[in-house]
Amino acid sequence: MGAYYDEIEIEDMAWDEVKGVYHYPCPCGDRFEISRKQLTNCEDIATCPSCSLIIRVVYDPLDFEDESPDDEGSASQGSEEDEEESDNSDDDQFEDALENLTLTEPSAALVAAAA
Repeated sequence: MGAYYDEIEIEDMAWDEVKGVYHYPCPCGDRFEISRKQLTNCEDIATCPSCSLIIRVVYDPLDFEDESPDDEGSASQGSEEDEEESDNSDDDQFEDALENLTLTEPSAALVAAAA
């Protein structure tokens, strides 16, 4: 495609539950829009319905990888509290794994074979 008007991070865009799109203000007075379905399909171009400007949306495609097209309208952007809670549970699992980890010294034969 041609030149982008700008590159905008997904965190700087607002989620519109009614229309089911992320949006960002356009200089023409309207707004750039991109749907979760487009993001799931690794499309990163948001268009303005009123003018010819386009922006590139900077985001991590893995964040949208597990979504099905049916979830598009019902999925909403998570709150920071939810993200913090999920981060804490990952930390707990990591600590549990470390507690269960056992290390044994390799035998002298294996060390000699590796050298």
